[in-house]
Amino acid sequence: MYNYILAIHIIFIVCWFAGLFYMVRLFIYHTEAQEKPEPDRTILSNQFVIMEKKLWYIITVPSMLFVLAAGITMLIIVPGWLQQPWMQLKLGFVAGLLVYHFICQNQMKQMEQGIFKWNSTKLRLWNEVATIFLFAIVFLAVLKDTLNWAYGTFGLITLALILMIAVKVYKRTRMRK
Repeated sequence: MYNYILAIHIIFIVCWFAGLFYMVRLFIYHTEAQEKPEPDRTILSNQFVIMEKKLWYIITVPSMLFVLAAGITMLIIVPGWLQQPWMQLKLGFVAGLLVYHFICQNQMKQMEQGIFKWNSTKLRLWNEVATIFLFAIVFLAVLKDTLNWAYGTFGLITLALILMIAVKVYKRTRMRK
């Protein structure tokens, strides 16, 4: 039974992250559409609102709920894992991912109302935050106690710096074109 729940957990993790990654990409396009002349701006904005809502409420939120349900079920089956340092750290990252999720939901609602507080560069950087959560959660789940915390922390910081540099390089390349 446990392996079936684990499989469901993994499948919906993939779906949840796909939704989060694509949602922020839609935010970028939605924000950049505000620079278009009318009527293009309104047409694009209305379409992005529809796409964002469908992605959020049909894929992203249900996937998150299945991930949480399966994860809680696995912890009920193997409650000893809650005593493991790797699991406690993983759950900390999952809590951070939930905060990220709800910040995205708030961003979606603001954009629907025509409020655009973040520019496309900030949104591109924001998208990489989910990547850091993904790396941290997967490495903790796979390596468990074999993970050296110092190397893991250094690796996450290095990954974050590389992603930020890549976003900046991409922005400069776009500006030249």
